[in-house]
Amino acid sequence: MKFNSSTQGKYKVSNYEGAPAYRLSPRWYLYSAVVTSALNDKFYETADDRLETIRELIRENSPQFVARLAVYAREQMNLRSIPLVLAVELSKVHAGDSLVGRLTSRIIQRADEITELLAYYQQSNSRNGIKKLNRLSKQIQYGLQNAFNKFDEYQFAKYNRAVEVKLRDALFLVHPKAKDGNQQALFNKIVENKLETPYTWETELSILGQTEFSSIEEIAAAFRAKWEELIDSGRLGYMALLRNLRNIEKCAVSARHVNRVCETLASEVNVLKSKQLPFRFLAAYRELSKIGSGYAGKIMDALEKAVTVSARNIAGFDESTKVLVACDVSGSMQHPVSPKSAIQNYDIGLMLGMLLKSRCENVISGIFGDRWKTVNLPNNSVLSNVDAFYKREGEVGYSTNGYLVIQYLIDRQQIVDKIMMFTDCQMWDSRGGNISMQDVWKKYKAIAPDARLYLFDLSGYGTTPLNIAGKDVYLIAGWSDKIFDMLTALDNGTDALEQIENILL
Repeated sequence: MKFNSSTQGKYKVSNYEGAPAYRLSPRWYLYSAVVTSALNDKFYETADDRLETIRELIRENSPQFVARLAVYAREQMNLRSIPLVLAVELSKVHAGDSLVGRLTSRIIQRADEITELLAYYQQSNSRNGIKKLNRLSKQIQYGLQNAFNKFDEYQFAKYNRAVEVKLRDALFLVHPKAKDGNQQALFNKIVENKLETPYTWETELSILGQTEFSSIEEIAAAFRAKWEELIDSGRLGYMALLRNLRNIEKCAVSARHVNRVCETLASEVNVLKSKQLPFRFLAAYRELSKIGSGYAGKIMDALEKAVTVSARNIAGFDESTKVLVACDVSGSMQHPVSPKSAIQNYDIGLMLGMLLKSRCENVISGIFGDRWKTVNLPNNSVLSNVDAFYKREGEVGYSTNGYLVIQYLIDRQQIVDKIMMFTDCQMWDSRGGNISMQDVWKKYKAIAPDARLYLFDLSGYGTTPLNIAGKDVYLIAGWSDKIFDMLTALDNGTDALEQIENILL
């Protein structure tokens, strides 16, 4: 993707490795920082640094763009926390209309996001204790009032947890006006702590965990029966199912229940409705690979089918389109997306790269670090391909010599149409030759004038190794399979910023 070419001269900077780079404009920077943010430390940046960067960029951008970006992050990228951050931070610098209120109401799509927003508001405004939240932004309050009327008793009860900011606290702070008598009765239940205990896997297993049993065999039978009951109930959500596949299989549920689990996982309707980020499937796949179970392979096959749904709309790649997919496996990519997650940026790049590969018929794939190495794998496997790449960790070293990907094509005089690089964009020449991506790309264009380079930014540090102001280098950012929609948009002459600007508020 590209930004206004008249600004390119004053954006020449150095990246975190001291190599020449191009700084993104404030809109592009905010976009990339938001859609690659899990609000946790990154390799080159702490979570606090990223938050401060986002705050500064909010001040540099129009309130309308910030609001539309928050909606884009929630509704298109399926991110939950960062849209709440944008709403709270925007409320500090923008007033005088209903923009923040409408935004707040729109991005809250789960009942617990009401209390999550208030918890972040408390943290962001350095207010210790729930009583200090009484000076709530009027527009935030307005948006939360509307949000309270979105949910039923089950949805409230499901997220009525013992956290610092509880639903009851939120109700007293926000003072929502009930849409009807039934809603008012529900609000009264929240106040009186009389919400009916919801039927969820957490509550059911919690009750079972408090039951006394006479033997280990009796415990195993009880948990097996409970998981079978949960599966039959149809009320085990898709995310809950993904998270508990290992537990379900370890409990040795029946073949019939395994079949039902597989059918649920592989259902296109269920996959699309669940809005899972692709790496969630990878996490579940890896957990299953660790257990010795007769049905683990069958469930892993179902996960493969599920994840291909994410790639089904990737367009523009047929047998005549020559593609190269390059995944950055440098040291800076090997950093977990959150403290409790085993998933790294490394995995996200491989996952998205293999999703794209699965839709290409004429494709070269490989990994780069100190060196560039091609790796031939079947096109129709995604999760197993990611693990096959992952097992090669260390084979190409830990620097980020991305220019070697292009040099490989130059050396072979090989023409491709599209080069896809999944990276944190912190490229440099560790061999001391000061070879830049920009220079190597210019040489390649001399032999492949129609080639296009797509940089999939997975970290949002605000710089790119090439000038993206031209018509042959594009920037795409994010962790969702929705980023592939941008490929079609680019072919149609639009980009992410234009799509964000077209969101109706």
